[in-house]
Amino acid sequence: MEKTIPGAQAVHTTGRIPQQRGETLLEAAVRYAEERHWEVFPGTWLETVGGVQRCSCGDPACTAPGAHPAHDDWESRATGSATAVRRLWQQQPTASILLPTGRTFDVVSVPESAGFLALARMERMGSTLGPVILTPGRRMQFLVLPGARAKVPELLRTLGWSAASLDLVTLGEGAYVAAPPTRYGSRGAVQWARRPTPANRWLPDVEELISPLAYACARDR
Repeated sequence: MEKTIPGAQAVHTTGRIPQQRGETLLEAAVRYAEERHWEVFPGTWLETVGGVQRCSCGDPACTAPGAHPAHDDWESRATGSATAVRRLWQQQPTASILLPTGRTFDVVSVPESAGFLALARMERMGSTLGPVILTPGRRMQFLVLPGARAKVPELLRTLGWSAASLDLVTLGEGAYVAAPPTRYGSRGAVQWARRPTPANRWLPDVEELISPLAYACARDR
């Protein structure tokens, strides 16, 4: 379910990528690879043990149940082949959908409240925006061009903030994010705050978003 941003202008598109109601994990993973050309890989999944949902990793204290890599070599398992993706999810249909960062995109992660504030402001300004993920952990993840992680510290210093003073995290090479409709245990499913469409196929550079994101994070402290 896509969130509605109060005061934001609605954008109507006819793209094929938006999540369909009732779409399976396999169907969504194939769409990301086939239509967006994103690399994906299957993660852990949820299992019901004694009437309680637990992560397939077997750790009862897992902090991301059903939504983290199942193998240490997950980076080499990521693929952009729709055929390979289909085969992987046919083997484990309930596996989470994970997207490696630092390849086709980096991610700027901020608190949900700051993210909605920044998103509404950027919509009003007509800023170029890419897809935005909303996690059950109350984080909003903005997809931007690769290389953002190296740029952000200096960009923040130029704006008068330090990275340590803001709850703003940049994910690049060696990291990953969970994609809709992956579920985090009983906490709920990952959603799109701003869906992937043909209109936002070309991602913005982090320089275009960092000012409103940093300002919103500073106000959210």
